[in-house]
Order: sequence, then structure tokens, then C-alpha cells
Amino acid sequence: MIIGITGTDGSGKGTIVDYLVTKLGFTHYSSRDLIMQEVTKRGLEPDRVNARVIGNALRAEFGADVIVRKALEKVAENKIENAVIESIRAVKEAETLKQAGGVLLAVDAAPELRYERIVGRGSDTDKVSFSDFQKHEALEMNDPDPNGMQKAKVMEMADHTIFNDCTIPELHLVVDEFLRKYQK
Repeated sequence: MIIGITGTDGSGKGTIVDYLVTKLGFTHYSSRDLIMQEVTKRGLEPDRVNARVIGNALRAEFGADVIVRKALEKVAENKIENAVIESIRAVKEAETLKQAGGVLLAVDAAPELRYERIVGRGSDTDKVSFSDFQKHEALEMNDPDPNGMQKAKVMEMADHTIFNDCTIPELHLVVDEFLRKYQK
């Protein structure tokens, strides 16, 4: 099974990935890691703005689905049975995932709860005010750059959506229910 995860920042995508990897043996492919490697390679500050700019540049240069294609190539090359690709951000990425037989899972939660979560995790890209958090999100949901993030459209394409306003154990039960529905 190949799962692509999309969703809003702080919604719990990483928590779901951790569960799939540690408890269920999925192999994880991270879009963020690939983009941040390129940010570092180019000598840029590892912040949210540079991640967005470099992600857009990679899509412009190599195709709007480059990140998902690279993950799917590794899945095939390593004969991986269960993989999770985090995070699907562009329409072409979602289309490529689905054409490969993958299932697209969207995750969302209330903005205030998500902001609280991202402040709590404290990564370099998460050190923002609530106002900046909202501005970044508005752009990432509908980036006017044709190679940019279109999270709103991608989330609409999801095969299944989880609204994560629950505890981690409750979230695990919701993920188990999702897997029962979509696993072949």
C-alpha cells in the first residue's frame, strides 16, 4: 500500500507517519527532507520561505510531480510493499500518486490547535507568530506560482480525510479504521 499524506501544518501528518512507520512497518519518504536538503545545498537559511521557494524551483525545473516521482522510484527500486509519502502539496503530485495506485489521505485540525502544535515542536520552520502562520498557510493553500503549493486543491482530491482534534491514541484508532477501509 502506498499512502500519500497531505494536509495543513500542525494537523498531525507527522504523528500519523510515525505510527505507520514504528507500529505498522511502513517506509517513510519525506518531501520536506528532500526540499530541505536542497535548501542546505544551496547555502540558504532553513526556514519556511526558502523551503517554499526551493520546492517551487524544483517543480519548475524537474516537473510538478518531481518529489512524488522520486519517492515512487525508490519504492519500486527497493520493492517496498507499504510506503508513506509525506507530504503531497501539488495537484500533479496527487495525480501521480493516484496513477501509481496510491491512496491520498488528508489531515486537518482547527488553526489555533495546529499553531499550538507547531510552536510545541519548535523546528526551524515553525518559529513564527500566529499572524505569520496564517499568512504562510494562505499562500501554501493557493500559491499563485504555477509550480507552487496548492494544498487546498490537493486536500479536495483526498480519498479520505481525518479531522485530528483528538488524542494520539484516538488518532491511532482513526488511522487503523482508514487502513481497514483502503488496504487491499
